[in-house]
Amino acid sequence: MNSPTSQLLDGFLVQCQQRVNQSLHRQLEGDFTSVILRDAMAHACLDGGKRIRPVLVYGSVQAVGGDLDWADNAACAVELMHSYSLVHDDLPAMDDDDLRRGKPSLHKAFDEATAILAGDALQSLAFQLLAEPVAAINSDTQLKMVQILAAGAGFAGMAGGQSLDCEASGQQLDLTSLETLHRSKTGALIKASVQLGALCCPQLQDTEMIALQDYAEIIGLAFQVQDDILDVTGDTETLGKPQGSDKELDKATYVSLLGLEAARSKAAELSDVALESLSSFPASADPLRELAAYIVNRIN
Repeated sequence: MNSPTSQLLDGFLVQCQQRVNQSLHRQLEGDFTSVILRDAMAHACLDGGKRIRPVLVYGSVQAVGGDLDWADNAACAVELMHSYSLVHDDLPAMDDDDLRRGKPSLHKAFDEATAILAGDALQSLAFQLLAEPVAAINSDTQLKMVQILAAGAGFAGMAGGQSLDCEASGQQLDLTSLETLHRSKTGALIKASVQLGALCCPQLQDTEMIALQDYAEIIGLAFQVQDDILDVTGDTETLGKPQGSDKELDKATYVSLLGLEAARSKAAELSDVALESLSSFPASADPLRELAAYIVNRIN
């Protein structure tokens, strides 16, 4: 992940990345009606990406005493949903970015129509996976998981946040409006990842879910603050996407509103608050604890 990590977190990240990558490869094997569509889907979700959302799924199921095996479908589903959002965000009608995850954006590697269809297919595959039977998860819980992912990705979540982002281009937002935008655009899917992971464990307690939701909301905001910082301080090669694109598109960011140093202070403060949310959890939640620090120290 090209950022400093502890030995514990580094091992957990590698383990989770390998698990979700294997799941993604399995989903893109076999017969497809369109080989071009399959190749485009693979371009979008394989060979790149930090896999933060799947790691949060696995970290959450482990934190509440569950088995990582129970969470494979959920981890794959959130990465598919995230990949679809990136494909559509990069389109000329949206952010018009030519580079993603260190390679050409999907509409550049293929064409715009294929990119739209691949995004649609990735999203539907995410829901298909969540609906597949898993021995440890009952059907009522699976239905709840589908509802959570739909809400996190929909009009009140990621899509709604993206719409607010488009509407705000060239406008001056205050801090409250900016946080509302990013709690939807970025934070909603991060929160859904944590919720889905926790729900994979049949022994989940209500108090555990409440604490994990608090954690997820805070790190979702911290993730976006750090993204805004990296858009200023990073470079295109390390980021794997165009550096300075927010400024070029005249977007309001935490850096533009607060200044660079104040934005860094806010990210660190959010990380500390996230840790407090996990104070009642045992050592099984340590990967989530270390992720809170990693998210605000990452360099891509």
